[in-house]
Parts: sequence; structure tokens; C-alpha cells
Amino acid sequence: MLHMPVDVRNLSLALLALFASVALLHWASAVFIPVMLSLLLTTALRPAVEMLRRWHVPRWLGAGVLLIAMVSGLASAAWSLSDGAAQLVDSLPVAAKKVRDNIKARASGNSPLDTMQQAATQIEQAANENSTGTTVPRRGVQRVIVERPPFNIRDYLWSGTMGLMSALGQLMVVVFLTFFALASGNLFRTKLLRIAGTSLERRKVTIHVLEDITHQIQRYLLLQVFTSVLVGLATGTAYWALGLENAAVWGVVAAVLNLAPYIGSALVTGASALVAFLQFGTLDMALAIGGASLVIHTLIGNLLTPWLTSRTSSMSPVAVFISVLAWGWLWGLWGLLLGIPVMMAVKAVCDRVEDLKAVGELLGD
Repeated sequence: MLHMPVDVRNLSLALLALFASVALLHWASAVFIPVMLSLLLTTALRPAVEMLRRWHVPRWLGAGVLLIAMVSGLASAAWSLSDGAAQLVDSLPVAAKKVRDNIKARASGNSPLDTMQQAATQIEQAANENSTGTTVPRRGVQRVIVERPPFNIRDYLWSGTMGLMSALGQLMVVVFLTFFALASGNLFRTKLLRIAGTSLERRKVTIHVLEDITHQIQRYLLLQVFTSVLVGLATGTAYWALGLENAAVWGVVAAVLNLAPYIGSALVTGASALVAFLQFGTLDMALAIGGASLVIHTLIGNLLTPWLTSRTSSMSPVAVFISVLAWGWLWGLWGLLLGIPVMMAVKAVCDRVEDLKAVGELLGD
């Protein structure tokens, strides 16, 4: 028998600290998400800023130029896609009517679903007649009818406007945090070395941890760019082969939305299937276009990307998949984007700390 004494007190304190940390991350997500996005952008743009500095460009100027170019590119891309998005939204009622008419035309006679629906309707009518005939009115009882409040377009527009303003505010916070972090250079790293203490061993461990985090996140970002380009090329080629109009544009859209796991693929699949139905007028072509997009995103997004991520980050594919699910539950869409880099940083720290090596071993491949 192997006896392994377990310190219940320390284990309980560790679990309580973990639960408190998860609650804090969820409660203060409006603070942590911009900070994490800023750190991710800082890690991605720091090599470019250092390269400009070697060309005698000050850090603050290089950081400002890069951020302005990035924001301008995103704004111009959103503006160029706004007309197409508006046309797609306007065509939704027409597409819905076409889909309904196509399904009705395909149905020859009464399908099993229609038969079940008719039987359910007849049973409901018989139950209503029976309950109406046997109901005895009671004195002093007033019938109450609950009516839904009417739809107010002003409330809808106000809530949508406030959501858009909140997103723009968080974007500005991320941009300013990234600018200050890039302009400060190695100030944050120097402060961490000071906090680590005067011991040479502690300083070496801190430097190794920071270098591991930086290199792993940079490799992860390069991997995301590679897989997005691969998704864009595969989607554009498949749509061109199937005869969909503007196949190159759809490839670019698929490449950009691939950065948002699961949600991006669902948007591309649904929108492209709708456009294909409007173009060809048949449900078969809409299913073919949507199925091609779904196959591409499944093979690359759900199989190839986790495997390559595990190879570049020394994390197991199971840990990568569970990290995406956990952080997606915690922070929603932003958690899907930030979950893997956060777990990379956690693993880099656990691998260098003696008491946390068990956690790093669980996350490793």
C-alpha cells in the first residue's frame, strides 16, 4: 500500500482561493478583459516597435504609428463591409419566404411531421372544448389576462447604442493601455526583476518565465494568422468551385472571423448559405455552400488548430480544448480569444515554480 498524506487544510485553502479567483475574474471581467487584450497586443507589436527603434524611431512614435494604422485598418474594413451587411439584413425576409416556399414545394402530401401536428391540434381542440364545458364559474373570481408589453423600437435602439458605446469605450481603453505599455519599453520587466529580489537565481527564473511567456504567445499569434490564412484560402477556393459570387471576399471574411473560435465559423456558415440560396434559389446549393464552410472550419478550427497549438505551446490538446471551453464560459467571446494565451502564461509560471510543477505537468503534453 502506498500512503500519501494529504494536508486537508492546505487543499481546502487552495480550492477556496481558486473559487474566489474565478468569481473575481467573472465579476471584474470589464477590467481584466481590456488588460489581457492590451498585454496580448503589446506582446504582438513589441518586435515591430523594437525594429523601428533600431531605425532611430522613438518608442512612443513607433507605438503610435502602429496603433493608428491598426485602428484605421479595422475601421476601413468595417466601413467597407457595412453596405454588404446592410444588404444581407434587408434580404433576410425575402430569403425566409423563399426557404418556406421551397420547403412547402418539396413536401408532397402529408409528411409524418404534418400528421403529428394535425393530431396534436385536434387533441388540443378536444381538450379545450372539454374544459370549457365543465368549467363552473365562481363568484368573486375575476379573470386576469396577462398581456405582453408592446415592442418599443426606441428601447431597442437605446440598448443597442449603449452596447456599441461600451464596446468602443473598451476598445479605446485597450488602445491607450497598449500605447503606454509599448512606449514604456522594458519598464515592466525591470520592475518584475526588482520584485523578484536580489537573489540571482530568482532573477534568472523570472527572466526565463517572461521569455517563455513572450515566445509562446508570439508563436500562438503566428499560428492564428497561419490558420486564418489557410481557412480563407480553402473557403475562397471551395466557394469559387461551387460558383458562389464574390468568393474572394468570402475568403477574406472567413479568414478574419476565424480569429473568433466557433462563433466566427457559425456566422460564415449561416451567412454564406443564405447568400447562396438567394443567388441559386435552391435549398441544395445553400446546403452545399454551408456544408463546405462547416467542413473547412471543423477540420482546421477543431482538429488542426488544437493540435498545432499543443505542438507550439507544449500543452496537450485536451488541455487546450478544456481551456477554450472554461474561458469561453467565464468571459464569453473574449474568453475564447484569450483563454489559450492565459493558460500558456500559467503553464510557463508553473513549470518554473517547484510547488506548482504538478499543475504544469497536467497542462503539458
